Amino acid sequence: YPAVFDEFMESLSTYGKLSNLDTRTFVSGMKVGDELKVDLEPGKSLVVKLISVGTCDRDGNVAIQFELNGSPRTAHIKDRSSGVETKQKPKALLDVEGSVGAPMPGVVLDTKVAKGDIVKAGDPLVTLSAMKMETTVASPCDGVITRLVVTAGDQVAAGDLIVEITEE
Repeated sequence: YPAVFDEFMESLSTYGKLSNLDTRTFVSGMKVGDELKVDLEPGKSLVVKLISVGTCDRDGNVAIQFELNGSPRTAHIKDRSSGVETKQKPKALLDVEGSVGAPMPGVVLDTKVAKGDIVKAGDPLVTLSAMKMETTVASPCDGVITRLVVTAGDQVAAGDLIVEITEE
């Protein structure tokens, strides 16, 4: 059963723990106006009420309005059935020292390096701006720039890959 276990683990990493959701809701989903009580642990539960489901926007996202314990909330969900393909930005690999990610969301102001440049640990790679605060992303190791993913003006999210360095 290794394939079944691998499929289960992939589902768990994609959707999270679903054991708190009743089978009928899991299989058929909620309809507008439905209310669902989710028991998280003894004495702790959430009441979720689906208020509305919007239409798909040009990026393939749908706005879902719901109440969570009586408080109104909105979530934007990717509708995989829309057929809209969006390009995902690569993420930095946390366990690879030369895979440098954005430390915060923001805009790239300046790139200080180019592909093929030799860098030392601490050398500036990229300058980011977020909420009028500038941050310089420094090289975590000595090496050669093998890939520069961003350019000035690019919008980045926290963890997005900005530079790859081959360690020397």
